Amino acid sequence: MSDLNNMPRCVVFDLDGTLVDTGPDLTAATNHVLALAGRPSVTVAEVRDMVGLGARKLIERGLAHTGGGTPEQAESLLQPFLDYYAQNVCVASQPFPGVEQTLTRLQEAGVLIGICTNKPEGLSHALIETLGWQRFFPVNIGGDSLPFRKPDGRHILTVVERLGGNPHETVMVGDSAVDVGAARDAGLPVVAVSFGFSSVPADELGADALIDHYDQLMDALTAVQRERATA
Repeated sequence: MSDLNNMPRCVVFDLDGTLVDTGPDLTAATNHVLALAGRPSVTVAEVRDMVGLGARKLIERGLAHTGGGTPEQAESLLQPFLDYYAQNVCVASQPFPGVEQTLTRLQEAGVLIGICTNKPEGLSHALIETLGWQRFFPVNIGGDSLPFRKPDGRHILTVVERLGGNPHETVMVGDSAVDVGAARDAGLPVVAVSFGFSSVPADELGADALIDHYDQLMDALTAVQRERATA
């Protein structure tokens, strides 16, 4: 049982690969624009390794994986990607097991929770609304919301500020090197999930704690916050 007295007062989550397995829908959108470019399709497993730095980078990686491409070609495919994905943002995407129960427990414990994602803000909000999660996340800042984005730590710190939280009582939860890098840049501890979209093995990301299921998150957050308080 986690010690709620030692919980961080604020937790910032990444979205894709951390809260929700969006791999199938991102793959469908990627394959849509690859087909427009006359390229072969890619698999969900391949796309999971390409996610993390926003839609344009995903397209660039998809092109590179299927024969190469230029930044200009990726740019020309960006709007078709966004249009297709906006219409199919939550067709096959599913929350990871235990997520909603854990978000409810955090909320009931009075923890401030927000989202920091490199997904475009409109798509992030559309996904959260489709899942019915607006009640959990009063702050949801996307990759195009600010002049900077992860791995720039200011992206996370802006979420904390808008939540009314204190960075000294905040923990980041993510799935990739981008999330860990952003947390380090912000001076925050970070919990990594082992089931996300990282091309680097989760246990090599250098996170302060690693979980294999959301039923482990409360204890991990408590342990990380306690270690910070005694450091």
